[in-house]
Amino acid sequence: MRILLAGATGVIGRHLLPLLRDAGHTVVGTTRSSDKAGALMEAGAEPLVLDVFNAAATMRAFAAVRPTVLIHQLTDLPQTPDPEQMAAAYGRNARLRIEGTRNLMQAAVAAGLRRVVAQSIAFAYAPGPLPQQESDPLDLAAEGARRTTVEGVAALETCVTGTPGIEGIVLRYGRLYGPGTWHQEPRGPAPLHVDAAAHAALLAVDRGEPGIYNIAEDDGAVATDKAQRALGFHPDFRIAPSVGAPD
Repeated sequence: MRILLAGATGVIGRHLLPLLRDAGHTVVGTTRSSDKAGALMEAGAEPLVLDVFNAAATMRAFAAVRPTVLIHQLTDLPQTPDPEQMAAAYGRNARLRIEGTRNLMQAAVAAGLRRVVAQSIAFAYAPGPLPQQESDPLDLAAEGARRTTVEGVAALETCVTGTPGIEGIVLRYGRLYGPGTWHQEPRGPAPLHVDAAAHAALLAVDRGEPGIYNIAEDDGAVATDKAQRALGFHPDFRIAPSVGAPD
């Protein structure tokens, strides 16, 4: 398949790109910086410099690339969880989930895409019984930075799963750890190794009915039986050390 990987130079994108390539897919990878285009080419992707906040440019890019599937892994977070940077980062990330996703989905419809796989989070649920299921409500009554985050998540998920003509798959990732993330070891409930997160996106390219899937390790925080059954997801997946795209 011809896959447009939005966020190909991001934390998950760098791990996902070689998996897609090795599975035989043709990958067009987006980046906001032309300086990263060379690294994408070396990793086996066609680079596409794109600002998804520019709706017209996004529409033109999709028309030119003509992908079969869009994988939306875009985020806007700092390299480290610096408290001084996080307040602004939450707002930027929410805007990307709301406005960026809307522009991507409009372009996907115009280009006649079949399927969209998008990144969300498994720690935006409202307090409730554990393990939390995909059908449980999000924490829209939250305040402050968490409310900003949850509103962005809700907008992304509604847009991806509710766009007519698109098979929308939302992957609610747990708290990432591993190479390139904020933490090298699991921290907090519903942890998820970045390799397993990338593999879940690969699986969702051609598996699973449209809808929402929890993607995390089985520590009792969120239920992952739906993803294991429908996608073949397993949290123990790791990429071989010799496989990987350059940073």
